[in-house]
Amino acid sequence: MSDITLSSPMAPAMTASRETAPDPDIAARPPRIDSPRIVEVGPTAFMHAAFPQTTTFFSTWPDETRMDPAQGRHVPTFGTLPDLAARLADPDLDLVVVHAPAFAPWTFRALGRTVFRRSVLRGALPLARALAPQLVRRRVAAPIAVLDFDDPAVIDRGNAFLLDRAVAYFKRELPADHWQAFTGTLHWRVPTPRFRRVAKNRRRMEKLAPLSLGVPLEVFARPSPEVVPEAEKTADIFWAGRVKDSSTVRENGLGELLALRDHGIVVDVPDAPLPLDAYLARMARARLVWTPEGYGWQCFRLYEAALCGSVPLANQPSIERHAPLLDGEHALYYDVEPGGLARAVTAALADRAGLARIATAGRAHVLAHHTPPAIARHVVDTTLRLAGAR
Repeated sequence: MSDITLSSPMAPAMTASRETAPDPDIAARPPRIDSPRIVEVGPTAFMHAAFPQTTTFFSTWPDETRMDPAQGRHVPTFGTLPDLAARLADPDLDLVVVHAPAFAPWTFRALGRTVFRRSVLRGALPLARALAPQLVRRRVAAPIAVLDFDDPAVIDRGNAFLLDRAVAYFKRELPADHWQAFTGTLHWRVPTPRFRRVAKNRRRMEKLAPLSLGVPLEVFARPSPEVVPEAEKTADIFWAGRVKDSSTVRENGLGELLALRDHGIVVDVPDAPLPLDAYLARMARARLVWTPEGYGWQCFRLYEAALCGSVPLANQPSIERHAPLLDGEHALYYDVEPGGLARAVTAALADRAGLARIATAGRAHVLAHHTPPAIARHVVDTTLRLAGAR
């Protein structure tokens, strides 16, 4: 399948971003809360996984090869973009979910990543996929929710049009001061009081909401490891992940973690990457799982650890979170200054019964709020509630 031609009747309409009033029919028509009809555009079929019978998914992943229209899975081409536009304008639609792209499709970086791919050697140049999110600049008959799972704690300038069109913009790495999501992108530095007084900027800021990274789809799709009773745990703390060329939190903390072995603490750090099943099983056998931030504060390990019946130990949060794992109730947090990690581990292991209680509560909390279906339901409920309040 190839979509290399640039001629398209859709192209002239994909130029200027603007704020558009929602279709009045949206408020007049009650949504189907239990089985909302959704169009999802993005690299991952996140909403489709939660609502497979009522979600139509258009993949923007450049290497996507799976296309099954009967199952609601499509790959945009220049021939099918008009069909996507028609679906977005369908008055029977309940919700549109767009995953925020890392950058606008016409930037040099985007063009380079599109052209210089191995898939091009197979005759596939996925330009139309990058343009698919731009169709929400046109008429959309349902409220729009944006999912931004990207690492940076800022909103790319190329996604300002999504922020303007959306009812809610869910961001994984949402700064505690929401205004700072515009730092260096929609404002040249930290937004000033003058910038914050502008009504349009405030409307944009007020659409921001925290988004849980949650348990990854691949992990949720398989049986979870059996919860290991506290007395049968074989490690005090477990860690597996990238350290080199990652965050300084990991680089600075690893030595402190390994030094705990000299004090009789069992530290499980694999010498090589583990298969997923083995990774989850080793995690389940540890009392604590070190979950330091990487390129963003949230990482899958935070939620995987709790799901496996262990207690996540993370550095103090630097973002606003959705349904957060609370310190001492669902997880534990430590200060990144020297000695903070060691003190937290030592104190936690001194109360094994307390750790067991935290592990039980943390697992229940993740199952209730941080699985893909729970996050998808939160996106639907929040967006439709906000749309109805307009």
